[in-house]
Amino acid sequence: MSILRFFTCALAAGLMVSGANTAPGQAYPAKPVRIITAPIGGGNDFVARVISQGLSGGLGQQLVVDNRPAAIVGEVVANAPPDGYTLLVIGSVLWLTPLLQDNAPYDPVKDFAPISIPGRSINILVVHPSVPAKTVKELVEFARSRPGQLNYATGATGASNHLAAELFKHMAHLNLVRIPYKGAGPAVSDLVSGQVHMMFPTTASGLPHVRSGRLRALAVSSLHPSALAPGLPSVAEAGLPGYESVVMYALFAPAKTPAAIIKRLNAEVVHALRSKTATERMFNSGVEVVASSPGELAAGIEAEMTKIGKLIKDANLRAR
Repeated sequence: MSILRFFTCALAAGLMVSGANTAPGQAYPAKPVRIITAPIGGGNDFVARVISQGLSGGLGQQLVVDNRPAAIVGEVVANAPPDGYTLLVIGSVLWLTPLLQDNAPYDPVKDFAPISIPGRSINILVVHPSVPAKTVKELVEFARSRPGQLNYATGATGASNHLAAELFKHMAHLNLVRIPYKGAGPAVSDLVSGQVHMMFPTTASGLPHVRSGRLRALAVSSLHPSALAPGLPSVAEAGLPGYESVVMYALFAPAKTPAAIIKRLNAEVVHALRSKTATERMFNSGVEVVASSPGELAAGIEAEMTKIGKLIKDANLRAR
């Protein structure tokens, strides 16, 4: 059974039992709602806080952002009561971690009920000015003429900047050396100082250095050019047809959460995120609002697990 079909069947089952799970006179929500997400300061935390502020008015309850270590947020929400009072905002680490390591403490499909894709962000392909390439084609040619001599900075295994680079390397058939860091911040710092050659940082962390002239941007990781990085072509257009690597943020509830609650939450988050204030706030921080349906999130997860799952297997990637 495909992921999308599984989520559709689960939603239908939830519709059949949702009435039994909502007692008369106890309209949802009757108390504050908690949003579990990754540590303060990252993209997941930012998106969770925009959602919490936007939903509080529509739901008539306070939404509390609960920051936890990224490694445990999935397990926490998978084991939470399916009553709509514990939600999860996270990116692809949730559904890709089980592909990168054995014995993940949750099933990314069976343990969560999709609500919406709040937004997407992109990575940009940047090089240190010491690398002479000014286009994607020139970079590919330069790297091919020097197998094993160029390196690329990444954060942790499975991070967006890592997978974007691995996909580029794989599709272009390049021999590049990975230089892993504990986070994107130290990686960008070493790239700026010239200790590494290239990277796929987010627009938020990469563009300031591009504007200052300390890095050169070649392309964006989305399939088409993006308003988040005006003037840059996509990697696909500039030399690698079909290349696409985006950061998809996701909003979930625990599996078996009543469908009526999922429907209410989706309607409220779509309304909140499509407001001018939320859209501008997200865009200014490098996130394009999507505000999708639950089905679109399920389809996006299925597509990414298939595509990146193949990359993980072909490149023999494992979490460290």
